[in-house]
Amino acid sequence: MRGVNRVMLIGNLGKDPDVQHLEGNIAVAKFPLATTETFKDRTGKLVSQTEWHTVVLWRGLAELAQKYLHKSSLVYIEGRLRTRSWDDKDGNRKFATEVVGDNLIMLDKRMDGGGSTDGGMDNIGSPDMPMGDPSENLPF
Repeated sequence: MRGVNRVMLIGNLGKDPDVQHLEGNIAVAKFPLATTETFKDRTGKLVSQTEWHTVVLWRGLAELAQKYLHKSSLVYIEGRLRTRSWDDKDGNRKFATEVVGDNLIMLDKRMDGGGSTDGGMDNIGSPDMPMGDPSENLPF
């Protein structure tokens, strides 16, 4: 049986995307994404729990992230988990688990030329996906 490796996150960027260009001018963006869950504990007190995820975007999505995303941007990211390992300078084995995104939807309200907000969402899908009605791409 085949496995499934799918991740769907809605959260805020912890800092501006860090974009680098690899050999062949391939863009790669990396940024921390915070997801926060709020619940009531046994005493009825409201508790917030924040998890931090490292998101990696490639090629066109990386360039779009560099152009449109900034610290605190609210986004929906869909992708897969990838774990890398390497040896540090002391020979210790290190691991990092990242979300490799292949779909991105900006959830912030944007300002148009007249200064009013439109309630819509901007869909920045993978480069080979059509850019149709953003409401068709909602994760819920």
